[in-house]
Amino acid sequence: MTLLVAEGLCKRYAAGRGVTALDGVSLHLSPGETLGLAGASGSGKSTLARVLTRLAEPDTGSIRFAGEDWLALSGAPLRRRRARMQMVFQDVLGAFNPRATVASALEDPLRIHAVVPKGERAREVAALLDRVGLPAAYAGRSIREVSGGERQRIAIARAIATHPALIVLDEAVSALDVSVREKILELLVTLQEERGIAYLFVSHDLSVLAAVAHRIAVMEAGRIVETGPTSRVIADPQSPAARALVRAVPRLVIE
Repeated sequence: MTLLVAEGLCKRYAAGRGVTALDGVSLHLSPGETLGLAGASGSGKSTLARVLTRLAEPDTGSIRFAGEDWLALSGAPLRRRRARMQMVFQDVLGAFNPRATVASALEDPLRIHAVVPKGERAREVAALLDRVGLPAAYAGRSIREVSGGERQRIAIARAIATHPALIVLDEAVSALDVSVREKILELLVTLQEERGIAYLFVSHDLSVLAAVAHRIAVMEAGRIVETGPTSRVIADPQSPAARALVRAVPRLVIE
């Protein structure tokens, strides 16, 4: 069974002379799989993440998600299906209302998608915080009061609140220091093992993808130029773009 299938996605921005952000991109993702989407800045990987999550619309191409025509959905049907595909951003503070409390940030998806009755939301918030390694007392804190690593854990808690089949992570750990990054990656792997979540993990850093991805797709100039098992792409990159990414991470190995 395939969870996500995208075929021939194209996206062009008309500013100036026009920029082709996506040029015929196709990919697939299975349930419980992590596909790493690698590439240098400007390669189109973040645009692809936004198109797949319907934060931007493609000019042409098709997307099927969980057996449905994802691009044909709109209005209430699309809002309902969004519970099954969530996103975690690099700029986590920008993704939250900075004046919100942790509790209200986590209650929003529970309310919007009717995950639990109103009377059970506080208990569910505490359970979500516990699942990402934070004390229940954090519910009363402001989003601004927690550290970057804690904020990323809260973003992950919000993403899993709706029991998604797929989470798209766009440079989700790139702003964290190495020790915090490792703990977040370990958390994501554990959640995947427990819940069978699929990840599309966008990163310019192959050392991050080496820790979590089953396969890697390498992007350059709006196209996927190489795809393969993580170990093969890192040990024997075939494209110039993949070789450049490998060279950027000294002593990169797959355990």
